[in-house]
Amino acid sequence: MILFCASTLPAQNDSSFHELHEVTITGFKEEKRLETSTDIISVSSEKMKERGSFNISDGLAKMPGISQLSTGVAISKPVIRGLYGNRVLTLLSGLRFDNQQWQDEHGLGLNTVGIDRVEVIKGPMSILYGTDAVGGVLNVIEERKAPENKIAFDINTSFHTNTLGNATNIGIKGNKNNRWWRVRAGYETHGDYSDGANNRVLNSRFGGYYAKATYGLHKGKVTSVNNYNFSYNNFGFILNDIYDFMQPDERWSRSSQGPHHIVIFNVFSSQNTIVLKNSVLKFNAGVQTNNRMEDEGGGQISLNMLLATVLYNLQWSKMLHPKVEMIISHGSTFENNTNFGARKIIPDAFMYELSASAFFKFYLSKAVILETGAGVTDKWIKTMMTPGVNSADKLIHPFSKNWISANGLAGLTINPTKEWNIKLNASTGVRAPNLAELSSNGLHEGIFIYEIGDPKMKSEQNINTNVSVSYNQDWVSFSASAFYNRFFNYIYLQPTSGDFYGFPIHVYKQQNAALYGGEFEWELTPQGSVKGLEWSVNASVIRGKTDDGNYLPYIPANKLGTVLKFERDASQKVKNVYGSVGFDYVFAQNHFAPNETFTPAYHLLNASVGAKFIFKTGEINLSVVGNNLLGAKYFDHLSRFKNYGIYNVGRNIVVNVGLPFLFNYSKTKNKTK
Repeated sequence: MILFCASTLPAQNDSSFHELHEVTITGFKEEKRLETSTDIISVSSEKMKERGSFNISDGLAKMPGISQLSTGVAISKPVIRGLYGNRVLTLLSGLRFDNQQWQDEHGLGLNTVGIDRVEVIKGPMSILYGTDAVGGVLNVIEERKAPENKIAFDINTSFHTNTLGNATNIGIKGNKNNRWWRVRAGYETHGDYSDGANNRVLNSRFGGYYAKATYGLHKGKVTSVNNYNFSYNNFGFILNDIYDFMQPDERWSRSSQGPHHIVIFNVFSSQNTIVLKNSVLKFNAGVQTNNRMEDEGGGQISLNMLLATVLYNLQWSKMLHPKVEMIISHGSTFENNTNFGARKIIPDAFMYELSASAFFKFYLSKAVILETGAGVTDKWIKTMMTPGVNSADKLIHPFSKNWISANGLAGLTINPTKEWNIKLNASTGVRAPNLAELSSNGLHEGIFIYEIGDPKMKSEQNINTNVSVSYNQDWVSFSASAFYNRFFNYIYLQPTSGDFYGFPIHVYKQQNAALYGGEFEWELTPQGSVKGLEWSVNASVIRGKTDDGNYLPYIPANKLGTVLKFERDASQKVKNVYGSVGFDYVFAQNHFAPNETFTPAYHLLNASVGAKFIFKTGEINLSVVGNNLLGAKYFDHLSRFKNYGIYNVGRNIVVNVGLPFLFNYSKTKNKTK
């Protein structure tokens, strides 16, 4: 794993490129968006709340180039330009986060509680972040520390009408004498969702509990931020014969008597920065445990896997010249997967990764910046003899595999004027086959296909080229980007003509493939008497095909979205009053893989209103969000429920209430935030 450098930075109020034009982003290093050739977008937690999102993946899905692979409203994972799962690397508290995403029905499992924003890097970044970053990087940034010499306290709650769901969290944090801390806890509970026809989707319920804690200090030339993150979740899941063994219970029941996943993770991390005489040294380290269990109904745990991870990153940065910056990185990740349940779908295994890279940035002039770098990664997997993974006649014997790969990056950023920004980027990525792709030889329950892996698979590699142009003025902004992503040894499931006792057999195959497409954004922000009005339009197009001419699976349909919003202060006590209306049009997906089906076009109408009410002792943030207001009955092409003829979520009204307070550290008297 290559080092990720994270810090606490000013919050971003909007995800649009208009707001991001001069803002500082973290990425591999803290820098202005106009000074990096990588394609990065950012979405604040407030913006996700304004969209009535169920989770992080849902909150990002309306951005151009980003979608979500979903199993109902609870289980979803982000899709960046048609790539998901082990092809998208997630960073949490500055470290790689592995939630066993090798299975389609394993969601990301992260929500917006206690975060400031999420940054999305589009394109392969294996040189900077290690293996699995072939499609992009999802960087989850924790909430900011409290202001100096202050204690901040807040209560936040949301209510969803569709699931009769509630999510509530409480946080307190302080900052004094170069030491800061925070504690946050919350819960979430949802009943089964209803589709556009108001039909109940039995056992789509979910809920969980969350806790976070941080302690940071700055002493001399050393800054240390230490985080703990805990989550416990129950996710109901659907089988194609769910009604054969589960009788419908009370409409808004939260009972876990039906089939459900139980996911528990603990993350400890420490981010440390040391300012040396003429350079900066950063060291991140952490321990993670991810326990995934499955109850197929009746209270008996059949699947029980524990993934334990120990990892560290080391980074040294130095200005070699006033116009030349160098960053040397090294890191490693050790993972152990252990089965404790009676049912096993992947073997016990050890996984180890070691990597190193060198990155250089040349400030050729005020208008031209060149980035280049190279890295090497060694990934090793060793499986253990694991009785019960497959039947005796289909046993895959233990094996040991090692993949050594090299990656590179070259990028050019040109700022001919203060309004124009041009980016050219080429980068490579690599991904070792995961345990499911290497060792599957059995029935994949839930979608009921028989999957066969191949332990002789090669590593998956790609090279991506990206060109983007943006223009930003006070009243109008636009950006356009195009990419071509060439894959070598792309791994995918291929249906066969055979069957296993009536279940269709699919085999994991490898073939060269290509993904290509582009995104466009346009934003009008008039000034003068209509200042506060904002009209934005975005669009994205993507295609993915293997070299034999077939389309790749789970490729998002082309989409077009527009939002009209007006925001202005009404008085000194009523601020940030806004109203917005949005329209999303998703085109029909008739470029589908051999094991997929045609998906019709659909459109969604959304709206929201909100305001901030100021009082002597604090404030109230209130918003109401309406999604799918017309109650459209539709299938999203990336919905796994589509295979069962189950529609996506119908009309949902979300009410958000936030109560923040700010106190002086040495006094008890409230002070308006």
